[in-house]
Amino acid sequence: MVRSIDPIVALTPYLMPMRCDAQVMLTYKADYEPLARYIVAKGAQGYKLSFMDIVLAAYVRAISQMPELNRFIANKRIYARKELAVSFVVLKNTADGSVQENVVKCKFDPHDTILDVAARTGEAIAQARQEEMDNTTMKLAKLLLNPFLATTIVGLARVLDRYGLMPRFLVEASPFHTSMFITNMASIGMPAVNHHIYNFGTTSLFISIGSLERGVTVNAKGEAQRKRTLPIGITADERVCAGMIYAQMVAMVSKYLADPQLLEQPPEQVLFDDGLSYSMPPAPKKKRFRRIRRLARLNRHHADPPQDMAV
Repeated sequence: MVRSIDPIVALTPYLMPMRCDAQVMLTYKADYEPLARYIVAKGAQGYKLSFMDIVLAAYVRAISQMPELNRFIANKRIYARKELAVSFVVLKNTADGSVQENVVKCKFDPHDTILDVAARTGEAIAQARQEEMDNTTMKLAKLLLNPFLATTIVGLARVLDRYGLMPRFLVEASPFHTSMFITNMASIGMPAVNHHIYNFGTTSLFISIGSLERGVTVNAKGEAQRKRTLPIGITADERVCAGMIYAQMVAMVSKYLADPQLLEQPPEQVLFDDGLSYSMPPAPKKKRFRRIRRLARLNRHHADPPQDMAV
């Protein structure tokens, strides 16, 4: 439990006891051009990155500098999380074309660079997309298909969760016990949404990435200019820290989305909340990236890689 905390922040869980009471929503529109150009440039070097990888890397970097964002509320008390985890849904590759989902909870090291983040998410997504693959989360969900069993176990889990007594294996299996939940709506052709935060579990932040948007803006010369943006819906639990911390987070993430190359270097220092340190995941496997880089070097002997993308 966090003890050195602003009295106003400490009071908010009593005024707003549930996360649905304390949801603050923001729609942020990132400039599409630097993101797309960076992805193409790294692809020419043999790295496979996605928009979600960049957003996640910016979030991980923000947590490394503002650990207060990685807190959660339980039973009206504010706790510092001991790990940095992000949950998301993955569509399986099915032989019959049916829609089947799997839920992934991916853990990060606050020292991670964008390439580390991409390696971790890429491995997790590849495993989750296998048709025969069901992780602990999905196995538990299938076990609760019986209404009576589901009502009983979920009710008990809510009580245990409220007092911090849930068994560790259930916490590990639950995608709702995570630092952030993210959904890539663009992958199914949908706009960004401001998704609610679940009252069950410990999620304090929900981010949604939407499909590309086209519009017209006015440049510094007062001229009309076409612009493409990547919409991002953000829903946060305002109780976990002061509003100024959230403002600093948005400013920092904006900086990295405008210049993702900054995320290729690890942070000079990592800060931890209330004297704690995280349970670090193992180093990501980068063999896939090394193989791609070797192929890219061979290809460069025959043709120059694209320097940019036509936008």
